[in-house]
Amino acid sequence: MIGIENIVFLIVAAIGIGLFVWQIRKIRKNILIGRDVELADNPSERINKTLLVAFGQQKMFKRMLPAVLHLFVYVGFLVINIEVLEILIDGIFGTHRILGFAGILYSGLMAVNEILAALVIIACVIFLWRRNVTHVPRLANGVEMRAWPKLDANLILITEIVLMIALFAFNISDLKLAELRGAHLAGAFPVSSMFVNVLGSDPDTLHVIGRVGWWFHILGILAFMNYLPSSKHFHIIMAFPNVYYSKLLPKGKFTTNPAITHEIKAMLDPSYQPPAPEVDAEGNPVMQRFGAKDVEDLTWKQLMDSYTCTECGRCTSVCPANITGKLLSPRKIVMDTRDRMEEKGEHPAIFKPNHYKEMGVERVEVTEEKTLLRGYITPEELWACTSCNACVESCPVNIDQLSTIMDLRRYLVLEESAAPASLNAMFTNIENNGAPWAFSPADRFNWADELYVPSKN
Repeated sequence: MIGIENIVFLIVAAIGIGLFVWQIRKIRKNILIGRDVELADNPSERINKTLLVAFGQQKMFKRMLPAVLHLFVYVGFLVINIEVLEILIDGIFGTHRILGFAGILYSGLMAVNEILAALVIIACVIFLWRRNVTHVPRLANGVEMRAWPKLDANLILITEIVLMIALFAFNISDLKLAELRGAHLAGAFPVSSMFVNVLGSDPDTLHVIGRVGWWFHILGILAFMNYLPSSKHFHIIMAFPNVYYSKLLPKGKFTTNPAITHEIKAMLDPSYQPPAPEVDAEGNPVMQRFGAKDVEDLTWKQLMDSYTCTECGRCTSVCPANITGKLLSPRKIVMDTRDRMEEKGEHPAIFKPNHYKEMGVERVEVTEEKTLLRGYITPEELWACTSCNACVESCPVNIDQLSTIMDLRRYLVLEESAAPASLNAMFTNIENNGAPWAFSPADRFNWADELYVPSKN
C-alpha cells in the first residue's frame, strides 16, 4: 500500500537522480570543450578491450594485494546494486522484499550480497590502513596529492563502510523481527544470522533500527551518487567508456598533425589539393594550433581521461623520470588537466572544495594568460618525459598520459621554438644536413677513410 513514506521516498529519489543527471550533462559539456576525434573504428576490438580491462580488471592484477581487495569492492558494487533495485521498488510501491518471489534464486542473491558486503568492509578497512598508517608511497607522495585528494579517498572508503553497516542493520533487524513473529523471511543471510541477537529483542526498537538502516542505506547511495562527480571515485562510471575509446594503435605510434601532413603532401606533389580549411558555425576559419596550449587544444578523449583518473599513482610510481627525481608526475599531468578544464568550463558538483586554498593560495581567475601550459604544467615537467609509455601501460583504466604530454611539447616546439638547446641543435642539423649530426652529407663517410689503413703488402 502506497503511503506518505512512499511519496516522500519517490520525491527524494527523483531529486537525487535528477541532480546526478544534471551533473553528468555538465561533465559531458566540459569534455566536449576538446577537439573532435574519430574513435568509432573496430567496435569488436573495442568491446573486447572493455570486457578485459574495464569489466575484467585485467591490468589491476599486476599488483596482487590491491587487485584482490579492489575486486571485492568492485564485484560488491555490481552485485549489491541488484538489492538497491529492490529497495527502490519497495520504496516507491510500499512493498517489502518484492523480489522474494524468486525463491532459491533470491536466497542465493541475498547470501552473495551479504558475503560481498562483509568483504567490502574488510577491503575498505585495509585500504584505510594502507593510506593512513603504512602510507604506501604512491598514495601519499607527490605535490599533486594535496589535502583534498587524500581526504576524498578517506571519505569514499568510510562512506562505503557505513553504507554496508546500514545494510546489515536493516537485514539483522528484519531477520530478528521475522524470528520473533515465527515467520520465515525470504532470502538467506549468512552474515546477519551470526549477529541476529546484537540489536536486542524489542520489536519496536528493531522496527525503528530496520527503517533507519533502510533509509540510511538508500539515501546514502543517492548522496554518494551525487558526490561521485567531485571525486576520484567517478572512475567507476567513466572507466567503461574510457577503455572503449582507448587507443588501438601500438603504444609507440604517435599521431600526426593533419595540417602539417597536408602541407608536406602539397610540397612533394604539386598536384595534391589540401582540403578546405575548417570553419566555425559562422563560417570563419578556425585557427589551427600546432600542439596544445590549453584544454580546448586537446581532444575530447584526453579530457575524458582526466575524469577517469583514479589518482592511484601507478603511472607515477613506474615513471623513470619521477623515480630518478625529475619533476614529472604523469598523475599530476592528468589531474592538472581536469582542474584546468573545470576552471574554464563548469564544475559539475553540487559541492566542490576550493583546491587552490589548500596550500594557502587564493584561486586565480580565468584569464587568457593563465593556460594549462605554464599555468599548471611547466616545460620542465614535459621535457623530463622519456616517452617510454610506462605510465600508459600501467594505468588500470587505459588513460593515455603520454598523448597529452606530447601535444603540449609539440606546442613548445612548433609554435614557440622553446625546445631545449640540444634539441634545437638537432632540429637545425636535420633541416640543413638531413641527419642529427653537424656534418654535411658529403662528409658523412669520412670516418671510414680514417679507419682504413692500407696494407703494407
